[in-house]
Amino acid sequence: MALPVLLAVTMHEVAHGWVADKLGDDTARQAGRLTLNPIKHLDIVGTLVFFITRMVGWAKPVSVYPMNFRRPRQDMIWVAAAGPAANLCLAVLFALLFRLLAAMVNLVPLFFLQPFILIAQAGVIINVGLAVFNALPIPPLDGSSIAAGLLPLDMALRYERLKPYGFIILLILIFTGVVDKIVFPIIRFLAQFLLGV
Repeated sequence: MALPVLLAVTMHEVAHGWVADKLGDDTARQAGRLTLNPIKHLDIVGTLVFFITRMVGWAKPVSVYPMNFRRPRQDMIWVAAAGPAANLCLAVLFALLFRLLAAMVNLVPLFFLQPFILIAQAGVIINVGLAVFNALPIPPLDGSSIAAGLLPLDMALRYERLKPYGFIILLILIFTGVVDKIVFPIIRFLAQFLLGV
């Protein structure tokens, strides 16, 4: 799981920073976060959660200053969506690799292919998990920034008041089983769809 996890969190955060940079905020570039070096992006707790749940976790967030954008609210939607979108793209690439390797099983000894098949399979699950989990409209997840940008301004301002309580809300959803019952089935469905199993 190490390679898919490192690739998933790195591409997720680089995507945020890259889109922000293109839209006028060079904070991530100035902080050295537009790098494929995973050490720059890892969050110890978030990485441990990845390995425990095998589906969800988080990385060190890229700093973004929306006031550097020409259209702060609208541009922040694109920046927030870039992370999950990068993970979905990676999931598709890992799924294609998985299917290619699975098609080679009769041509190449399984003991040689199996590690690569397991890496590709884990790559699909991890990237789908990261994309779906981060799409939840709960601060500090990416979905909350997308929701705030789509809501009318007065509603968005009220919604932003949830930020200090976001992590507590997430913990409640995890420990009450809401994530198990709603989020994990979506992750499983999408991963099985991509893997064709």
